[in-house]
Amino acid sequence: MLLVLGGLLVIIGAVLYFGGRLPFRLGRLPGDIVHRGEHTTFYFPIVTCLVLSLALSLLFWLFSHFRR
Repeated sequence: MLLVLGGLLVIIGAVLYFGGRLPFRLGRLPGDIVHRGEHTTFYFPIVTCLVLSLALSLLFWLFSHFRR
């Protein structure tokens, strides 16, 4: 289990490190809400949240499927 968690941390670290070079940028996807006011900026990454939720759900489903 520790090896799997360590591998997962390495993968997440690599994605964050090389994230600027990917063709898509998490947090800047089309559909993310950005409202710039005169003195404030409101940012709500709804599409990014949906993509991350889908990816994590699939990952956890795969772990539970192969654990049986």
